[in-house]
Amino acid sequence: MARRVSATLTLALAAGAVHAADLLDEVRQRGTLRVAVEGTYPPFNFKDDAGKLTGFDVEIAEALAGKLGVKAAFSTTEWSAILAGLQAGKYDVIVNQVAATDKRRETFDFSDPYVVSSAQLIVRANETRPLATPADLKGKKIGVGQGSNYAELAKGIAGAEVKVYPGAPEYLQDLASGRLDVALNDSLLIPYLAQKTKLPVKAGAPIGPTESNAIPFRKGNPKFKQAIDKALADLKADGSFQKISTKWFGRDVSKPPVAP
Repeated sequence: MARRVSATLTLALAAGAVHAADLLDEVRQRGTLRVAVEGTYPPFNFKDDAGKLTGFDVEIAEALAGKLGVKAAFSTTEWSAILAGLQAGKYDVIVNQVAATDKRRETFDFSDPYVVSSAQLIVRANETRPLATPADLKGKKIGVGQGSNYAELAKGIAGAEVKVYPGAPEYLQDLASGRLDVALNDSLLIPYLAQKTKLPVKAGAPIGPTESNAIPFRKGNPKFKQAIDKALADLKADGSFQKISTKWFGRDVSKPPVAP
């Protein structure tokens, strides 16, 4: 009987040890950092004309994986399911402009911030109506991504009709075609739309506070957090982050924009 109890205890301790393994150990043993992105969110992450995944977040994730001594392995999923996938362990991190809100911190741990941005309205290129304040948006149709912090922000605008979409491509098409009055997204998205797409849209008014975006991962992995924060710091110190950021946005997006 004593030997049987001892064997059971040994198995329990072994299971506990496996469960307690830090994510950093798993990533290095596997040789890959499993990264989730939408894959439809230019210029952050999207597929180019050849079907290759590219964008700011993709290059940052690849550089971070390199600092950890592994390769980045990407999964693409709609924003509406991306956080649930992380919680379920389908991937290790999300590198997809995730705002590190207090509510999300209840479920996930986050890296140090790597992007500072704010919410901004997007309007049609020929828009002449004053659409800048919550009062202006009363009775207007606002397009947002499902489960995004922009959706929460829009729902707080009294009298606005909020329409939820799987991602940016869908609501930007509806905005361009006149089925929406405005859309709401990251201010960093607007210059890309103006330069790289043929959609007849333009930057509207900024709305809401400045936010910090970071990289979420499952709680209880202190070694991984220390490693990912160091990797980010090293990318900034050696100029890699600024080079990638300038390529996509013309400036260092880890710093707040300077007023003109």
